[in-house]
Amino acid sequence: MKKEDLKKNKLLKKQLQKIEKKETKILEKKEFKFVKEKIAPIQEKIEEKIPKKLERTLEAAFESGFKLVFEKGIGVIEKSYNKEDKRAAFDIKHYAVQRQMSHKNINKIDKSASKGILLNQLLTTVEGGVLGVLGIGLPDIPLLIGMLLKNIYEISLSYGFDYTEDKEKLYILYLICAGVTKEEVQAMYNRHLDEITKGDEQRLKDTQHLDSVIKETAHCLAEAMLIAKFIQGLPIVGVVGGFSNFTIMKDISEMAKVKYKKRYLKEKLIN
Repeated sequence: MKKEDLKKNKLLKKQLQKIEKKETKILEKKEFKFVKEKIAPIQEKIEEKIPKKLERTLEAAFESGFKLVFEKGIGVIEKSYNKEDKRAAFDIKHYAVQRQMSHKNINKIDKSASKGILLNQLLTTVEGGVLGVLGIGLPDIPLLIGMLLKNIYEISLSYGFDYTEDKEKLYILYLICAGVTKEEVQAMYNRHLDEITKGDEQRLKDTQHLDSVIKETAHCLAEAMLIAKFIQGLPIVGVVGGFSNFTIMKDISEMAKVKYKKRYLKEKLIN
């Protein structure tokens, strides 16, 4: 390997070590002691009052929402940002990285990926909170899915990935699952993401069963948001449930930024 290539790889590996530390931090995140001791008992009482059919209703709503967006809604989401401008911005920054591999040039790509994320999170919180005040807990799900995917699409474009391919749809679904689950389940979805990144043939075969992965993702989201959506269905008190959208968006966005950057760096490594 050439001396220049060794130098580039050294820099890329430093960037990878840094992003993998962030990944580990996400995967090892534990609930605060206060949450376990004070909030968990309240949560259990609320869960006892939740109608059993609500989770099934939530799952069905998320499932139909994802299918609708993947089949007909991508173009609608793309009207909320300029896809070609984002591609051009990535091309310029990527070209700079190729010409001069440096932490500064790579970090410029990171800054592009972070633009708009907070605004998307706030918009989701506002719409969820408003509907919560009105006691409307389910109609915001298509809006939530749209904002979730918009956020992920913009991050993926910032690192040069095309979200319209079946492989990427699969990756995005597992990304959402990894963002809303914890501990062993989260670690499992994280492995799925890494398998797709490596081009694992067995994992990529799941693209032939995209509907089943949509069902899986719908279940993960429904489970994560069950209590919030139940509360959101109650007038006035529902505003609390509406703000759960912010947390969901934040967790998924955090995971997306880490995983897409890791993919970008690994593709740049010179063998």
